[in-house]
Parts: sequence; C-alpha cells; structure tokens
Amino acid sequence: MLNTEASPVDPITIDTEFDVIVLGAGISGLVSASVLARQGYRRILVIDEFDHLGGNHIDHSCAGYTFDVGSFIFQDDSPLLAHFPELLPLYVPIDPSWGKISPQGIVTSYPISLKDDVLKSGILGCLRIGLSLVASRLRNRHIGNARDFARHWIGDYLLTRSGLESYMTRFFGVPAERVDLDFAEKRMLWIKEHANSKAFLRYLRPHPAAAPTNRQLARPKSGFAELYAKAAERLRAAGTTFRLGGSIDGIAKSGADFTVTVGGRPYVASRLVSTIPIDRAVDLCGLGVDQKLSTVTLISLFFSFAGKRGFPHSILYNFTHGSAWKRLTVYSDFYGRTGGREYFGVEVIGAPLGNSAVAAEAEFRRHVASNGLFVGDLTLEGHRIVPNAYPIFVDRASERVAIMMSALRQFGVESFGRQGAFNYQPTARVSTIEAEAALARVPAAA
Repeated sequence: MLNTEASPVDPITIDTEFDVIVLGAGISGLVSASVLARQGYRRILVIDEFDHLGGNHIDHSCAGYTFDVGSFIFQDDSPLLAHFPELLPLYVPIDPSWGKISPQGIVTSYPISLKDDVLKSGILGCLRIGLSLVASRLRNRHIGNARDFARHWIGDYLLTRSGLESYMTRFFGVPAERVDLDFAEKRMLWIKEHANSKAFLRYLRPHPAAAPTNRQLARPKSGFAELYAKAAERLRAAGTTFRLGGSIDGIAKSGADFTVTVGGRPYVASRLVSTIPIDRAVDLCGLGVDQKLSTVTLISLFFSFAGKRGFPHSILYNFTHGSAWKRLTVYSDFYGRTGGREYFGVEVIGAPLGNSAVAAEAEFRRHVASNGLFVGDLTLEGHRIVPNAYPIFVDRASERVAIMMSALRQFGVESFGRQGAFNYQPTARVSTIEAEAALARVPAAA
C-alpha cells in the first residue's frame, strides 16, 4: 500500500462515491475529517491541490537543515491533540524568546519596551508620548481602521517611535489605514490589553510572572511530514481517503449530491465541506460571485550562519522603518546546530519587492548589515514563495466575504477556516476550535 509521504493519491481508484468530501488538508481540513468521523461518517474523502498534508505548514530541507515557511509554535494542551494524540511525542519542547529590532537600531523587548521605547526617549520624549496619547484619545473617538485603533491606544508619537506602525504596514502588506477595524482588533488585541492604566501599573510595579500552564512545542526536527503522516494514519483507520496533488476542475451539484472533479475524475458525496480559499471555492462552484479579496504573498528565505548574530532571541521581529522582512526564526535554537552552523528562516512580504526572492535576499542582507546583525558567514540555502499565505481585510472585505459565504451556503457548501472563511487564525488551537464549532452546527450522520 502506498503512503502519504510517497504518493499524493491513496491507492483507491474504484471508489468515487463518499459520504462527505472535505476540500483542503490543512489543520482545518484534517480536524474536519476527524470531527466528521466522530459524527458517524465512514467514507470521507479529503482533497487538496497541494501534494502534502498540513496546508501552509510547509518545511524545506536542504544540506542537513530543515526550515519552516513561517514560524509555527504549538502547545501541549492544544485541542488539536484531542483529535490526534499520537502527535504529542513527536513535537520538540522549546523555550522560545521574542525580541524586536527597533527604529533606533537596538534589539529590545517585543512588542513594546517600556525601557527602550518610552523611558529612553527622555523627559521631553515621555511628555510627548503622554500628550500624544491624550490628543489621540480626544481627536480619534471614531476608530475606523487599524491605524486609528493603534494610535487611539498608544498615541501617534509612540506608534512611530516604537516602530509599531512600520511593522503593521509590513505585516498587512498595505498601509495600516487601509486595514479594516475588525481585522485589526482580532490580530492586534494585545495593543488594547497592554495600553491601559492597569497594564502601566504592572510595568511600574513588576511582579513574578505566573508559571506557564502549558509547554511550547515545535514540529519534529525532520519536518512536518512525520507529524501529519501520523494524523493521516489515524484518519485512514477511521475511513478517510486522501486525494492530494491534483488540480480541482470544478464542483457541480445535482439534487442532493455534489460532484468534485479532480484531474478529470469525478468524486461524489452528499455533503461538501470546504477549507480552501473562499474565492477559489466560489469559482469552482460556478456561482458567478466576483468578489476580489486581498492576501499576502510570503517569501521565506532560508539561511545558515557562522559568526556573531547580534541578538539572543530565537524569534526576532523587524520594527524598523526600512526593509520588507517582518520576522525571522532561528531554528537551530530549537533543534541544535548543524555542522557547527546556526540556521534560520526569514519571512518577507513579497509585494513591495515584486515577489522576487532575489530582491528579498539582497534587501535583507543590506538591512541586517546596516544594523550590525549576522556578522560573519551568511549563506542562503534556499527559498519558498507562498501565495495566499494569510488573508488581509482591506476596503470592507468582511462585506465581500459575507456575500461569498451566503452564496456557498445557498449552494450547500459548508465553508470555514483561515482560508474557507477568510478568517485570520494565528494558531492551530484556534483553527481546531473553529472547525469543531462550524461542524457542530450540522446534524450528525444517521
């Protein structure tokens, strides 16, 4: 029998009829298959145009190094493990630390440092921060976008001095004033949580942090394939089949049945769950709803290094006013050095650089050199470009998403998740909870 790691298609070519079809094999899709099996479905087909499980949980191996596309950290109390408990022994316990490089060119605490962003501005600077905050609260009573949201809570001056505004633009891929408020509140709620009087008093009267209630975990050193092969093994035992790596030609409906055609081969089911990009699902169903949505194309650069890196943190964010890279993750802090060399991945927003990995590398090298980071032998080991890495809500995107969601519901498709509902989900925990909630609203199979 073939396995997921060796072949994108399970060795069933006779069966084309299933109880339910799930589009997408990322976290939302895999959890959906698990929930559906628990609901009593015995013939489940998971289809993905990617040739691997895990969606955007992608790794890249070369020269003995294994990198991730992005930075993915799990926890040992995640509800994902209730579906796939065999994953827990495969994870690597880690103790990550987070830092940022500020507009002043220093590496400091992420996301806001009371010492470096506030106190080091001097007496006049602190006064200016306070006056700016008061002015922002008085002038900006109507909060309409991400920039309004941030400056309401920390003021214009600190927003610029801390580098937060530059990071927001870098993260969103567009100026912060174009980003819808609902997305800003969801993605950057920590600003509100850390910018009130109680939080400020905690800074002035620090107390020992509470002991963590869970462990931070990373994927296995070998990569994600080992992890999700175990999940697939459990799902197969419960009646799930995988069809990966084939282009979806279209989706049709006849009576109560859906037909999903992949590579010219039709697959039929009476229930269709979608976790793929919502505009792609609408197009495949031929619903004629032309609503354009914005997503970020992410360039991941993979480096090895020997020398003085210039900071102690395992994860470093770029809060300076220059360069398109937004975050780097030092994987060798988690897995150990290879051949005596450190190795790390860098996330770069593609649009400002024409989605060019060559331009991204050149700009990253220039920027870190100008800030005294990675002094030594810095070698690019590879790169990966990922379109639709995560959704961005701009120009009242929620209204367009609602139109597409309504069209899919009327057609009978259950669509949800980071891609399926154009809903930013920062962790596997959130993706799991939302998939469980979405499927709980539908009666179980007879």
